[in-house]
Amino acid sequence: MVNSFQQSIRALKSNPIRTVLTTLGIVIGIATVITVLSAGAGFRSLIDAELAAWGTDTLFVETKVPPTTKNLANNNPASADLSRAASTVQITTFKLSDLTALKKLNNVSGAYGMVTGLSVVNYRNNAKNSIYFGVGADMFSIDKHTLKKGRFFTQTEDAGAVQVAILGSNLANDLFGQDEPVGKLIRVGNLNFQVIGVYNAQGSFSAGGADDSLYMPLVTAQKKMLGVNYITIGVVQLKDTNLGDATAELIRSTMRSLHSITNPNKDDFMVTTQAQALETFNTIFNGITILLIAIASISLIVGGVGIMNIMYVVVTERTAEIGLKKALGARSSDISREFLVESILVTVLGGILGIILGSVMSWLVSLIASYNGLAWIFSVPLYSIIIAVGVSAAIGISFGVMPARSAAKLDPIEALRYE
Repeated sequence: MVNSFQQSIRALKSNPIRTVLTTLGIVIGIATVITVLSAGAGFRSLIDAELAAWGTDTLFVETKVPPTTKNLANNNPASADLSRAASTVQITTFKLSDLTALKKLNNVSGAYGMVTGLSVVNYRNNAKNSIYFGVGADMFSIDKHTLKKGRFFTQTEDAGAVQVAILGSNLANDLFGQDEPVGKLIRVGNLNFQVIGVYNAQGSFSAGGADDSLYMPLVTAQKKMLGVNYITIGVVQLKDTNLGDATAELIRSTMRSLHSITNPNKDDFMVTTQAQALETFNTIFNGITILLIAIASISLIVGGVGIMNIMYVVVTERTAEIGLKKALGARSSDISREFLVESILVTVLGGILGIILGSVMSWLVSLIASYNGLAWIFSVPLYSIIIAVGVSAAIGISFGVMPARSAAKLDPIEALRYE
């Protein structure tokens, strides 16, 4: 075995350009797998950070259009979801009084309501289309995002529909540039608002594009911007996250009682816990990851085919050598082992280089993400290395077997004629 290994090393060194080209497909494939899995780990850390910013102890109550009778009869959840998505019906039954009732539940420590709208925001000659959020002042004791400068608005300002605003970091930069935004007046739609604060950057994946958004008191948004008396989203903070599912079910029963709903299929709201939101994300992301790995595997297969073809060329080039060895007493298994070891060495070399290249690419991805303000943690998961090493070894064995067998089956007399 040691002799086969030494001979394989000499064979690879004798033609370095061919060795490099042979391993290239494996290197690219392994590097792609490492990068995809590492990026997946980084993206998960980003999502975890976003959920933590919302508060891991929160759940969401949102309005929804109840399924139609036809969809219920068909018992088809997918068609019901399409019906809700396509519907233009606005649910107006979710009121602040509902949140007041939810705050009285045993495992609830606080809650705030939210409405959203779209408007042009102006400061002097600068204008930008922006999403605005009308939020209750209780948000600031639940939400974990912090201000770069200024202050939050108060319960009194919210109840009094005061025209004050807190800007996302990008929106502040777009409107004010190097000027100081706090204390200045901006125009949102047809109303003037005083800027009282600016959020720290939350990143490109922040909920609702928070860095490009504007926050105002909920009552201000309801009465002066939208002309409504309802909310669309309620964020509820829990005392004990271990009781999240039980509390979610209690909220559902309370909301049904408040809205006089006797059939759960006709709920005009939905309750989502952070665990459910994360589970949905994991399901989607796992599917995407599998797809990307499958695509990367194509290059691995191509690399394996390349190894097999090159090994067949090597067998042809060394036909006379094989004949001489067999004439001197070498067994077919010795010849087969020598070429199989050479194939495995090529793939192992490609695997090592692929791991290094994939790690460097993953590091560059994390640098780019961090530069853009994302809470991205660089890591190369151990399972990605195990997969890379396992796949490269399997390819070396699988695609090296046929050329090795071909070499072992050569007739020594016929092979010596190539001398």
